[in-house]
Amino acid sequence: MNNFGTGFELKVWRNAKKMINELDRYMQMSVLISLDHDLNPVKPGGSDPGDGLDVAKFLALRDPMCPVIIHSSNVSRSDMMMGELELGGWEVKRIVPIGDDWIEIDWASLAKQLIYK
Repeated sequence: MNNFGTGFELKVWRNAKKMINELDRYMQMSVLISLDHDLNPVKPGGSDPGDGLDVAKFLALRDPMCPVIIHSSNVSRSDMMMGELELGGWEVKRIVPIGDDWIEIDWASLAKQLIYK
């Protein structure tokens, strides 16, 4: 799903710890970060992947480089993630994942607004 034009590379992490370990090398070229809170192990019984709050705390200690979208149905943890990022000076917005097409409609619309402002 890349309907944002050319010149964009999508990087996906399913593990907060791995994202934190690798993120510094991608920060300078990032135009948008999108975070969920609740992460599940890739394989049943797999190692703990951490969560979006771990990443938000990591980002909050760095200079803001791009906007962040939080897309989580976990309201209390989303609030905490937003708080961490806002205290760090990041531009942060939230999308509640409701419906089968929330990514194509709500998330994509907000992402385009933030990237092309």
